[in-house]
Order: sequence, then structure tokens, then C-alpha cells
Amino acid sequence: MNKCNYDGLMRAELAANRGGTLLLHSCCAPCSSYCLEQVAPFFKTTVFYYNPNLDSAEEYEKRKREQIRFLNETGLAEFLDCGYSPEEFAAVARGLEREREGGARCKQCFALRLRKTAETALRDGFDYFGTTLTVSPLKNAALINEIGFALQQELGVKYLPSDFKKRGGYQRSIELSKEHGLYRQNYCGCIFSKERN
Repeated sequence: MNKCNYDGLMRAELAANRGGTLLLHSCCAPCSSYCLEQVAPFFKTTVFYYNPNLDSAEEYEKRKREQIRFLNETGLAEFLDCGYSPEEFAAVARGLEREREGGARCKQCFALRLRKTAETALRDGFDYFGTTLTVSPLKNAALINEIGFALQQELGVKYLPSDFKKRGGYQRSIELSKEHGLYRQNYCGCIFSKERN
């Protein structure tokens, strides 16, 4: 079975669509750093901060402040915040509390955040939507892209495929985090990932 080269697909979209608009879901400033470095030269980008999975309002606000600070320092993108809505994550995680990390609960979390991003992109007239989630070596890029393409098919807004961890992306995000003194959390965000860390 041939594996899909999502990084190659993204590079082709970037080359063909210089000047379009992108709504890029971001989980945190460190993950967004390398991703924005890659897409900002091609798209007028807005970071979409929608993370109802975070385990507390304090963590949500801390990551949000760092995201805004990074964007203010670099000018790589605009910022759009959804507000903290943990009940939305709780609804999709219900019954999946004992799932392993990376399993069915994570799939529901990815789908929740990508759907909100796609719906907002459609509503606000963005050319594309995408996510920074694929920069993490702990995230299943094939699954994330599968969800993104399914939403493209369903809603009619283009999805920007990615596997941002390729080409040393994760390592570059660590470098950029150090350069900007960014807070790097040691868990994905939900209470389940925190407990297993």
C-alpha cells in the first residue's frame, strides 16, 4: 500500500495558490511557529484558536497569550479566538475516557476542531482551511488529513493537506520556540493526555 505524501500535496497547493486566504487551526504557539513559517509566504493566513479540549481555562488562556505574543512578534498571521468551550470536547469524549492516547477519543477531538475550522472558513469566505496538528510526531497525520478531506467533500471548502513534521518541521518548531521564549507544554491538552504524561 502506498502512503500518501501529504507534504508533497501541500507544497503543490502552496505553489499553485499564492495570494489566497487560509484559516489555520492552531493548538498552540510552538506548534504554529514552523507551520506559519511555511504557509505565510503563500497565503494571507489567520490563526484559528479553537481548543475546547484543553483541561482548564487557565491552560487555555496561557496558550492563547503565547499564540498572540508570537503573532505580534512575527506578523505571520492574524488571530481569531473562539473562546473556551470545554463542554464541546466533553460531549465528543463521553464514553471514550479510557481510550488509549491516539485512539478513538483523539479522532473525535481532531474531527471536532477541524469541523469548526472548516465551518468558520466557509462562513467567512476563506479559500482554504488547515491545521497545525500534523507537526507533532505524536499525531497521526494520515488520520488528520483524512478528516480534512472528508470535510472538504462535505462542506465544499478546500482543505490544505499537510504533514508539517516532515523536512525537520518538529525540530524547527522547537528552535523557534527557544528563539521566541515560548511556553512549551508537556502534554497535548486534555485531562486524559495530562494524566498519562
